[in-house]
Amino acid sequence: MFDPILEAWQLTPDGTPFETHHSWLMFVRTADGAPTVLKYRKPASAEVRTAKVLLFYDGLAAVHVLRETNDITLMERAVGSLDLMHMATHGEDERAAHIIADVVAQLHVPRAGMRPDLQPLSERFAPLLERQEPRFALAVATAQRLLDEARPQVVLHGDLHHDNILHDEARGWLAIDPNGLLGERTYDVANLLCNPWPHGRIVHDPERMTRIATLYAERLALDPERILDFALAHAGLAAAWALHDQADPGHWLGCVDVLSPLVSRNI
Repeated sequence: MFDPILEAWQLTPDGTPFETHHSWLMFVRTADGAPTVLKYRKPASAEVRTAKVLLFYDGLAAVHVLRETNDITLMERAVGSLDLMHMATHGEDERAAHIIADVVAQLHVPRAGMRPDLQPLSERFAPLLERQEPRFALAVATAQRLLDEARPQVVLHGDLHHDNILHDEARGWLAIDPNGLLGERTYDVANLLCNPWPHGRIVHDPERMTRIATLYAERLALDPERILDFALAHAGLAAAWALHDQADPGHWLGCVDVLSPLVSRNI
């Protein structure tokens, strides 16, 4: 799979190919020795807009795209010693949240130029809005209310979590793998309240949900109650995705349970 592009782009393998839910990847080096990542996107992957959104970010708090063609992208590789997942799961959850807030602030800086084609939040939430089970009722109602309330629309990363922000010794913290959505800024921090996944001992805590929502609200000039609303809606959406994929929705339904009283008291 990778051999033709390795030859065409004069790349040298720098590791064994590996696979994620959305892509096949290989660490490579360019002709001048720069560490890079070659990504071959899978059919029907949620990362169909990744390269376009990274080009839109133009390297500000995100990895650079060096080359792309069809489903293949060559990207800058972050090479650093720090890890947000390790921080969050080893007593530095709040430190990780402050770092992520810095990245989100930079990703949301207004940019000139043409905006890439994006998925609207109304389309994103469709799998949740179709659920009719009682356990999804509050998440569905909350999502519908949020979508019905007109707010400024911006380019959203759409999949921010502790494993999608990497450290580079030279350039600092860099986002990878954006989904590319169009919607309210608040949505980009919604998933962060339910992460690090799957560490329920950290996440399934109403005090932590409220504290982290307040942190992001203060750092990013957002409404903390609206962050909790979006977190509940996204947790319901993630549970709906898991059920569709015949995966365990337990982590996400646990988030729904923790967030429901925090949201319902604000209604």
